[in-house]
Amino acid sequence: MTQAQQLRAESDFEQLPDDIPISANIADIEEKRGFTSHFVFVIEVKTKGGTKYLIYRRYRQFYALQTKLEERFGPENKTNPFTCNLPVLPAKVYMGVKQEIAEMRIPALNAYMKSLLSLPVWVLMDEDVRIFFYQSPYDSEQVPQALRRLRPRTRKVKSISPQGPGFDRVAAPRAEALFDFTGNSKLELNFKAGDIIFLLSRINKDWLEGTVRGTTGIFPLSFVKIIKDFPEEDDLTNWLRCYYYEDTISTIKDIAVEEDLSSTPLFKDLMDLMRREFQKEDIALNYRDTEGDLVRLLSDEDVRLMVKRARGLPSQKRLFPWKLHITQKDDYRVYNTVP
Repeated sequence: MTQAQQLRAESDFEQLPDDIPISANIADIEEKRGFTSHFVFVIEVKTKGGTKYLIYRRYRQFYALQTKLEERFGPENKTNPFTCNLPVLPAKVYMGVKQEIAEMRIPALNAYMKSLLSLPVWVLMDEDVRIFFYQSPYDSEQVPQALRRLRPRTRKVKSISPQGPGFDRVAAPRAEALFDFTGNSKLELNFKAGDIIFLLSRINKDWLEGTVRGTTGIFPLSFVKIIKDFPEEDDLTNWLRCYYYEDTISTIKDIAVEEDLSSTPLFKDLMDLMRREFQKEDIALNYRDTEGDLVRLLSDEDVRLMVKRARGLPSQKRLFPWKLHITQKDDYRVYNTVP
């Protein structure tokens, strides 16, 4: 019997509530792009009661949890009689490509969570441990992108008949099959080219769930053409409109930003985002004032002023009220310098 099993055997594990997590494994990593770019670990959690769900955690959340547990339950704590040997968390990395670092951490973080969830009940019932593995409203609203280490999620749905009463064929999201598709399991939907599939949910960016001829299942997006998509409200992404100027050419680009429309970015983060998007280093950020002239942004204070002035302007749904104008750093012709 391993040390973890002994700890479990000696504890009153059977008396724990059903929502206590008993296992957690990383299903994928995803890039979250706000005004800064970072990677999160998509973790499938299983509870004692048999429930499964996904949570999204950054490495710094692992680090914060470990720090609290070491203070509370570490062997160095002489005032707490309930101490134990805590698992070792992989160390911080300060240099390197973010995605590669996140990928390399997956095995160690899986081992860390396995060891953590094998500790005595006083650790499992700790408030910070429970909050870490709890599926928050934010977690439940996320749409997983790929889940490379798991099969796509699905749910048992009562078959829907497009001929049934109250079914609006015109308003329902639907797709037309471009090719024949034969599923590899009972979860997957079989259909023929030309079939009209009524859509039930978006599983991730590559898989949908739908019904055809009274049968419900999941299927790959690449096999169909969307006739009517899901309502726009299903997409929580906001957009930042940018105008890019180079020589005599100007282009408009809307950039997806996972930030609240009322948020104010830092100047450095805004500059880094624009450099990534337009693949240019020597650029300048600007906004238009009430007279229509471009004003260059140079600091956080300038960004706050731009955001403040834009709050009184007419706004569109899911589009930031302030706009960015990106010019070349040494091009001063764009400014109105006439007194």
